[in-house]
Amino acid sequence: MRRRHRWFAAPGLRWLAPYLDRPAYWSLQRRKVAMGVAVGLYAGVMPGFTQKLTAMLLVWLFRINLPVAMLTSLYSNPLTVLPLYYVAYRFGAWLLGSEAVAAPPPGGWQASLRWLFDLGAPLLVGMPALGLALGALGYLLTMLFWRMAVVSAWNNRKVKCGSA
Repeated sequence: MRRRHRWFAAPGLRWLAPYLDRPAYWSLQRRKVAMGVAVGLYAGVMPGFTQKLTAMLLVWLFRINLPVAMLTSLYSNPLTVLPLYYVAYRFGAWLLGSEAVAAPPPGGWQASLRWLFDLGAPLLVGMPALGLALGALGYLLTMLFWRMAVVSAWNNRKVKCGSA
């Protein structure tokens, strides 16, 4: 993390230094990392071009770990985007209490347009809802695993010192 000063000294990144070269964005504290995971998981569900922007805005808003949030949002990629959006659509349909729409009906452009509108509401509700659910799960799991690692390190230290 000390290299970040050199990164922001480079000519192409110098303009970002006043915004991103702050200790809060690079801190490896438990809550900042867990929130970075949550934000990354939330942002990963957003449409492709807005993922990094969403993650950056939330990192700026909550003052959490920037690299963790950016790396965590990479779970959404061209191979996983269709299954992810399908799950978001089904989740949104379940939340709205509506029936999932089947394949596009045969017919003209009007039938296809109606089919797209029927997909819209469950998908628009499902994407942020799934992002929130994944973010909450990621936060809880990160806090749990971090705590388990700390307790394990304490126990190992006790054993090495002979006090256990």
